[in-house]
Amino acid sequence: MRIRPSDTSQSGQSAPVPAGLALFGGIIAISTASILIRFAQRDAPSLVIAAFRLTLATLLLLPWLLVRERASLRRLSRAQVAWNVFSGVLLAIHFASWITSLEYTSVASSVVLVSTAPLFVAMLSPVTVREPLTRNLLFGLLFALAGSTLVGMSDACVVEKGLACPSLEQFFSGTAIKGDALALIGAIAGSGYILIGRYLREKVDLVPYISIAYGSAAVCLVVAGLSAGYSAAGYPARTYLWFILLAVVPQILGHSTLNWALRHLPAAFVSISLLGEPVGSSVLAFAILGEQPGWIKILGALLILTGIAVAARAGSKAHKGLPASSAPSISRS
Repeated sequence: MRIRPSDTSQSGQSAPVPAGLALFGGIIAISTASILIRFAQRDAPSLVIAAFRLTLATLLLLPWLLVRERASLRRLSRAQVAWNVFSGVLLAIHFASWITSLEYTSVASSVVLVSTAPLFVAMLSPVTVREPLTRNLLFGLLFALAGSTLVGMSDACVVEKGLACPSLEQFFSGTAIKGDALALIGAIAGSGYILIGRYLREKVDLVPYISIAYGSAAVCLVVAGLSAGYSAAGYPARTYLWFILLAVVPQILGHSTLNWALRHLPAAFVSISLLGEPVGSSVLAFAILGEQPGWIKILGALLILTGIAVAARAGSKAHKGLPASSAPSISRS
């Protein structure tokens, strides 16, 4: 199995809505995940929440896939199916490793490390999807990563008679190193999921792609949950409501919009835009939970938004200048 350039590209097709606007809506939908997960965590383990999220999303997509998209499903080559399943496995690794990292390390450390995913995407995009990392895109990435670091550190720093933050030795020390490694694995897996999605979405329709990816991730997470001794039954009715909302809003509406955007926007820009999730989550936490963000988090949010704005302009220009002949596809040989 090898990856080669395609002679034709569908990424140049006009989108029914502006891709940037759709991506913005998707990030807002994804931002609800932290609130819904927080509600669900009152009664259920995080791994169970992730397994239900992907399983229910897959079940909700199946009727549409089998009734409306059977022709698209039949057109998939074995190579495309294999890569599609692999993207789902990477998505499961992303969720499982990042969630598990929180058991060993601080939220701050986990958030900072898992937010390095756009860095891996940016470094690999020129090689894997032939999308150049322009100077403005790099500046946008650096701004967004700096802001994401501040947002993560805001959970660990204390503002009392000055700013007091843990040292790097404390930040990456002791048993926390296991959690730090898991968060970094989550970032790498997440970047692989985005890059493979960018490849596949050139030729694979949205519903077949997300159905196979979410389904593969669901199987992996269910197996992981059962191996850890967790049960799918016995939770309060309200917890299952949170599971359903997680499947519908951040997963089907949010992540599916992300995967739709991968057909119309550069992978690096889409991954940088995902750093807007903690900004949206902070706004929702303030509106729903009454949590007021400190000035460190506000500063970090401003840097993230600045980075996304800079990357948006650079990403749009880079995508318009991408020749059709360089659009990737996956074939079997």
